Formats: sequence, structure tokens, C-alpha cells
Amino acid sequence: MIRHAVLFKFKPDFPAGDKAAWVAGLDAMDGNIPGLLKLTHGADVFQHERSFDYAIVADFASAEDIDVYNTHPLHEPLKKYSFPNSEHIIAVDFHL
Repeated sequence: MIRHAVLFKFKPDFPAGDKAAWVAGLDAMDGNIPGLLKLTHGADVFQHERSFDYAIVADFASAEDIDVYNTHPLHEPLKKYSFPNSEHIIAVDFHL
């Protein structure tokens, strides 16, 4: 199994409506993309100086399943919100 973790540092002017649509899109992916075993996500609680604003953690059965996820029709539209509204995005993929 592979865990895919992504952290987002948002730009201060990320429109609230766009952020809400992005979060709703994240909710819609869990259980609806082949090979995506579990998806959890949430905003940072403590907002320390070193903190990022948001995290996504997704578990996959295989590396090939991540490829399916990355181009899936439920995932693709979310990129139009996250990429232009983020200052920095980092990711790590590791075996469980």
C-alpha cells in the first residue's frame, strides 16, 4: 500500500467560494476513484509559523492506482483551484 500526502500553503486571496468548491471536490473523491482506498483531508489546526494550511492524505493499493487518481475526472477539476491559489505545494509518497 502507498500513502500519498500533500500539503498546501495557500495564497492569502484564495476566494472562499473557490476553496469551498475545492473541499467539496475532495469529499466527492473518497470512495469514487478506483484504487483510492481512503482519502482524508483537513485544514491546519494550530497555524504555527512553520505550518502549511491544508493537508490531503490518500491511501492507494499500488503506484498504478495513483496514476489513475492523478488523471481521474473527479480529481482534474480540483487542480484549477489548488494550483493558482497556492504559494507552495509539497508531496510525499511512501509505502505503508
